[in-house]
Amino acid sequence: MKILQILSENFIYFLIVVEEGFVGLHAVLVLEDGSVFRGKGFGAVGEAIGEVVFTTGMVGYCESLTDPSYRGQILCFTYPLIGNYGVPSYSHVDDYKLPLFFESYQIHVTGVIVHEACKTPSHWASVESFPEWLEEEGVPGIEGIDTRMLVQKLREHGVMMGILSVSEEEVDEAELYRKLCKAEKYSARRFVEEVSPKEPVFHEIEDSRGTVVVLDCGVKLSIVRCLLKRKFSVVRVPYYYQLHDIMEFKPCGVVVSNGPGNPVLYEETVSTIRDIIEEKLPILGICLGNQLIALALGASTFKLKYGHRGLNKPCVDLTTGKSYVTSQNHGYAVDAKSLKGTGLKVWFINADDKTIEGLRHEKLPVISVQFHPEASPGPLDTAWVFDLFAEMVVKYGVSK
Repeated sequence: MKILQILSENFIYFLIVVEEGFVGLHAVLVLEDGSVFRGKGFGAVGEAIGEVVFTTGMVGYCESLTDPSYRGQILCFTYPLIGNYGVPSYSHVDDYKLPLFFESYQIHVTGVIVHEACKTPSHWASVESFPEWLEEEGVPGIEGIDTRMLVQKLREHGVMMGILSVSEEEVDEAELYRKLCKAEKYSARRFVEEVSPKEPVFHEIEDSRGTVVVLDCGVKLSIVRCLLKRKFSVVRVPYYYQLHDIMEFKPCGVVVSNGPGNPVLYEETVSTIRDIIEEKLPILGICLGNQLIALALGASTFKLKYGHRGLNKPCVDLTTGKSYVTSQNHGYAVDAKSLKGTGLKVWFINADDKTIEGLRHEKLPVISVQFHPEASPGPLDTAWVFDLFAEMVVKYGVSK
C-alpha cells in the first residue's frame, strides 16, 4: 500500500493506493445472453444455476430467501445494501411454534445478487451476518456489481437463466457459459416436488372452528399462521394428494398455496382442484394457487416478461374500486382472454400493467388472489382476504 501526498491550493490530500492483489472470493455471474458480471463473492463457495429475477423490496430478505416460491431462482435485490439488520435464529417462534422471521426452515434461492452485503449488522435479534447465513446454508452470493444495469437488462429483455460462481480462484467465464447452455430451463422443471411435504403436516389448535386443508405446493408459513389466527386447525398435504385423500381430514375448506415454477406442469394438482370445486368445498388460492384454480376451470396462464416481485405492488379491487398495496412474488399470470365460460370473474387487477391479481367464481365458493395477503414481508392491507375465506367456510363449509 502507498500513501501519496497531493497539494491543492490551501489543502493537502492523502491518497491511499492499494497495490496488493485481490483479497477475498472471486465471483462471476453469466447470463444466457452472454452478459458477464464480475464482482466479489460471499456466502458459500460453489456454483448455482437458475432463473435470474429481481425484487424491489427494501427489507424482508430473511422472509424472501426462505420463501419456497423462489426455488430454482437467483435473486437480485435492487435495494443497494442488504443485511444491515442481520439474521435472527430459526428458534424464535410464535405461539403456534412457527418461526417468527422466516417463511420456511431453509433458504430456497439458488444464489443471491446484491450491490453490497453488510458484514457488521446491528439488531437485537441478530445471531449472524447475511454472508454467514448464506455460507452456512450453502448458497453463493455476488456483490459489487451494478445491480441497476442488471435489472435494466432484465426489464428490457425479460428474465433469463444465469449461472453464478463463487471461487477462491479466477473463474473461467467461457466454461460457465457452456454449463449454462446445457442446463434445464426454469419453466421445464417441477420445483413444487422439491418443496411440497412428503406426508401430511398437522397444525392443531384448541377450540378449533374446523380443519382447513392446505394443498401445499410450497406454502409460506405465514399463510398457515393467518389460518391458525382465525381459529382453524390446519393440515398441510402433498401437492399430489387427490380428493379422497383430502376428504379423510373432514375439511371445512381448502387453501391452494403459493409455490415455485410453471403452473401448467402440475396436471395432477389441477385435477384435484377440479374435484374439490365440484365437491363445492370453499377454496382459496394464493399466488400459484390462483393460477392452478384458473387452469382447473378451463382458463390458461402465461409467463410475465419479468414478473412481479416486491412489497409495494398496487392492486385494484374491481368490486369496490379500492386500491391496495400488496406483497408479490410471481412470474406467471392468468390470461384474461381465457376466462370466458369458466365461471370466473376478475376480482383484482394490477394497477401498473392491468394483469389479473385475483378471481372470484360467479356461483361457487371459490376465490383466489395472485398477491400475498399474508404479506411477510410487506403490507397487511389485504389480510382481510383470510377473513372473507373464513366467512365462506362458515357459510358453505361442512366438517363431517
